[in-house]
Amino acid sequence: MFFERPESPRILENDYLDFFTRVHFASVPLLFVPITLFGLTYSVIGAGVSIPTTLGLFVIGWFAWSLSEYWLHRKLFHWQPGGKWGEQLHFWLHGIHHRWPSDPYRLVMPPFVNLTILVLVATPVLWVAPKLGWGFLAGYTCGYMYYDLMHYYLHHHKPKLAYLKKLKAHHMNHHHNKTEQRFGVSFILWDRVFGTMQ
Repeated sequence: MFFERPESPRILENDYLDFFTRVHFASVPLLFVPITLFGLTYSVIGAGVSIPTTLGLFVIGWFAWSLSEYWLHRKLFHWQPGGKWGEQLHFWLHGIHHRWPSDPYRLVMPPFVNLTILVLVATPVLWVAPKLGWGFLAGYTCGYMYYDLMHYYLHHHKPKLAYLKKLKAHHMNHHHNKTEQRFGVSFILWDRVFGTMQ
């Protein structure tokens, strides 16, 4: 199969289904740059929110994503319910990544997963704040995009900047440390706040 290689092994027998277990990292900006730009534009032009307020909501949305990233990784991706079904659920949610951390096609979330998360977040946000929600969602979406691309970068590149070197060391420690620690991928802040830095 086209994508199959030692670092990206087959995990399903069916060629078609196995193909959809992989995704190229470029799918993230292809999907989420237009969504982010739409949110910012609609906030100002469609909802009539001022540019400074929209930018403030954008920052709040990005900050909210960083907290979501931490808690999703800590509580959902590392959740291991008992029994055989629990093992399978954990494997499909996050175990694949920990088993093959250098797999270039299984480092970003597939579109059906990240778009589902976006809909689950956007629905209540726009219900509660139909005008102010657009700027917030643009920031949340951009924060997600930063996280997914940063995750890919940390696994496949050698950072030159000190901050990125620190971020890579932090994330590699998460992969190689046997304790459940260091859940922040694109931000270290929440590991400090919630005491998961060891």
